[in-house]
Amino acid sequence: MLNFPPWKIVLVIFVCLFGLLAALPNVLTDEQIEALPGFLPKSRVVLGLDLQGGSHMLLEVDAEAVLKEQLADLESEVRDALRKKRIIAVIEGVSEREIRVRLRDPARLGDALAAIRELAVPVTSRNNLIGALGKNIEVRQAGSDEIRVQISEAAIRARIDNAVEQSLEIVRRRIDELGTREPTIQRQGEDRILVQVPGLKDSQQLRDLLSTTAKLTFHMVNEAADPSRRPPPGYIKLPSENGEMLVIERRARVSGENLTDAQAGFDQYGRPVVNFTFDSIGARRFGDITRKNVGKRFAIVLDDKIISAPVIREPILGGRGQISGNFTIDSANQLAVLLRAGALPAPLRILEERSVGPDLGADSIAAGERAAVIGMVAVVVFMVLVYGWFGLAADLALLINMVLILGALSLLGATLTLPGIAGIVLTIGMAVDANVLIFERIREEIRLGRGPLRALEAGYSQAMSTILDANITTLIAAFLLFQFGSGPVRGFAVTLGIGILTSMFTAITLTRMVLVLWVKKRRPEKLPV
Repeated sequence: MLNFPPWKIVLVIFVCLFGLLAALPNVLTDEQIEALPGFLPKSRVVLGLDLQGGSHMLLEVDAEAVLKEQLADLESEVRDALRKKRIIAVIEGVSEREIRVRLRDPARLGDALAAIRELAVPVTSRNNLIGALGKNIEVRQAGSDEIRVQISEAAIRARIDNAVEQSLEIVRRRIDELGTREPTIQRQGEDRILVQVPGLKDSQQLRDLLSTTAKLTFHMVNEAADPSRRPPPGYIKLPSENGEMLVIERRARVSGENLTDAQAGFDQYGRPVVNFTFDSIGARRFGDITRKNVGKRFAIVLDDKIISAPVIREPILGGRGQISGNFTIDSANQLAVLLRAGALPAPLRILEERSVGPDLGADSIAAGERAAVIGMVAVVVFMVLVYGWFGLAADLALLINMVLILGALSLLGATLTLPGIAGIVLTIGMAVDANVLIFERIREEIRLGRGPLRALEAGYSQAMSTILDANITTLIAAFLLFQFGSGPVRGFAVTLGIGILTSMFTAITLTRMVLVLWVKKRRPEKLPV
């Protein structure tokens, strides 16, 4: 326990110096950080929403829109299934969750039922409950020539669950495009998403970014159809940006899911445009469409609005294209960001929105600083009064412990919240707890008549099991808080866990090394503890 070879001393000093260098950027300006050598750490601790302010939003996935799209997909699948069997039928209506199909030839009812029932598949949710939720549709005969196809409750729940999980990923990618650090994006309940972006004062920018679905699709235009009349089956009417109403195919030929990149740029006339690139599948589909439909118009649809409907002049085979319209530089940049992040599976409704001002953050930081300073001063004074020189060594370890905590948080890019500061304040007391156990054990050994070195060795060796038990159980609690908690609870768990690890290093290794080197050099007859 008292053996410290030179390599171990160098290692302990290196850890302390590295922690100091990792914590240093937190007290430097941006210019000073940029001037640091490239091999030094430059990351800082990120202040949370409650400390530096920012934007807070509670979003809800539009379940009605999810169901509407689910019904539209089912209608197309039913049409295709009947068409393959050459069964003539009319889809008379689409209600809340049901499609009514009327056959022209009642004698084909059995064939039609069989064809539609082939569409029934086990419901699959994102948590891999395959087949456990039942079938996706229920098919029944409603007369001699009528079939009703209903979406099951299990399929609706699974579709909404998938939409929420996908929306979480899309929202995270969109916010990351803003360059913000450590946003809080988490699911709440069945269909809600909580978004907190520290440091983002422009809540309107966040609103615009999250309220846009950004669903990009490419459709062929039916120029023979009269836009003033009801569109034929399989087609829909949509307005363009210039007010023109066009009849386009309901099913998209290519969708934004096949995009790999989108960047704002300028055309040959200096007008803002958005340049996009397809993946291999999208490039092949886009090339086939443009090759087979030269001279025809195709529509570029964004969120159920035609933003451009150019004529295909020649095949586009390179997988690259350009979206032009009435863009400004800002709107082109924002559209590029949305397309890169991907389309939301359903619109998001903003249920709650608020901005946290910097005053609250400043008050919280000041209160946390006061608590930390008062707690540290009280601990330092107590240790010196009770344990003398040994207490002073423990106080030195405490200061280094605070530096190591700050350095570890900086390297992890962790977000420091008010509960996180509470975890640091708690760590201040816990950091000297191990030293108290050791010092009391050393006092007992001295009372038993042992010499300085033997008392020091016995104090550390016999208190070690108690220290490890106490810290490991607290570390387990911190891990469980992080694993099952969220938001502020996880922030508290992070600082508490890091504080436990660093305090064990400073109490068991650093303080012991300082005391052992002092005792071996001074050779005191009695330990000042």
